[in-house]
Amino acid sequence: MLTIAFVVVLLISNLIAPKICQFGPYDLPIMRNLGPIRVSGAQLLFPITYICGDIFTEVYGYAASRRAIWMGFFAMGLLSAIGAIAVALPPASDWHNQQAFATVFGVVPRFAVASLVAYWAGEFTNSYTLAKLKLLTKGRWLWTRTIGSTVTGQAVDTAIVIIIAFWGISWNTIGSIIFWSYLTKVIYETLATPLTYVVVAWLKRVENVDTFDVSTDFNPFSLRARENHAQAG
Repeated sequence: MLTIAFVVVLLISNLIAPKICQFGPYDLPIMRNLGPIRVSGAQLLFPITYICGDIFTEVYGYAASRRAIWMGFFAMGLLSAIGAIAVALPPASDWHNQQAFATVFGVVPRFAVASLVAYWAGEFTNSYTLAKLKLLTKGRWLWTRTIGSTVTGQAVDTAIVIIIAFWGISWNTIGSIIFWSYLTKVIYETLATPLTYVVVAWLKRVENVDTFDVSTDFNPFSLRARENHAQAG
């Protein structure tokens, strides 16, 4: 169920991501230097995928998270490919919504590449960071792992997707989008930490598993279904 939710949220986020929302400008000192707040519509949901990634890695280990990440990657690729094909197919003569359909489902190759590369790099950075921090903290202080992995994973994801997708516009605009997107994602996931605690504690109890990636192969391309974990159950 968690994997299904992860993939569904990921796909919806990609459909609403092209819209850039603007708030402000506000007459505050920091706003005068940074400009108005600009964020993607995906900010509503996309951070949830990182919360799911934290839960996958914390409870089931990096290998389980790796499988979920690849499932999401291929689902995104399928959405992009089928969306492009559907847009390219000739519309019926009495169907007049082609332009609206193309606006929503039309795939700009650069945006598709940006989303796929950023998602892949960000999610694996997030999962790797959390797994290593869990070993470092010996399973204590979950908040350090959820927030620490968010800081690294979202930095990679946000920078890659914005730079690739919006390459060619002014660097001030790109910088503003990166800054506000990154900041809101980190705040979003930090505020969600109590919920993450509840879900992690419940899963560890009902599944009777708490995985530590002691001798895990962290190669994101590894096809192993299982890793050598230390588990506390």
